Amino acid sequence: MNIKITLSMTFIILAFLMTSCVSSLSENQLDFGIKAAQKGLWDEAIFRWEKVVQSDPNSAAAHNNLAVAYEKKGYFEKAEIEYKKALQLNPKNEKIQSNYEKFKKNIDKNEKDEKKDEKK
Repeated sequence: MNIKITLSMTFIILAFLMTSCVSSLSENQLDFGIKAAQKGLWDEAIFRWEKVVQSDPNSAAAHNNLAVAYEKKGYFEKAEIEYKKALQLNPKNEKIQSNYEKFKKNIDKNEKDEKKDEKK
């Protein structure tokens, strides 16, 4: 009986430690991605934030940051998917809402500009 309790407690402790490590790694990757983006290293930022999304698919911050990076790189379809996912995860986040609204305005403007160019 003692062995079962000891094994159960060990498993619970290991699970807790692993969760803490994943969370810490995600935070480090988020921060690293932000620093890369601030330097204009969008591919590096995308790489970091994609890793966070893989390990923590419920990170609204990672989805939002990834959306911004995709937008900067011109991957508009991917950006929209990530913005929507970020909003789904954290619908009241004003920063995500603002980023998505700006994105939609830019997309609308680009589409209008393209239509004008087609008429010429």
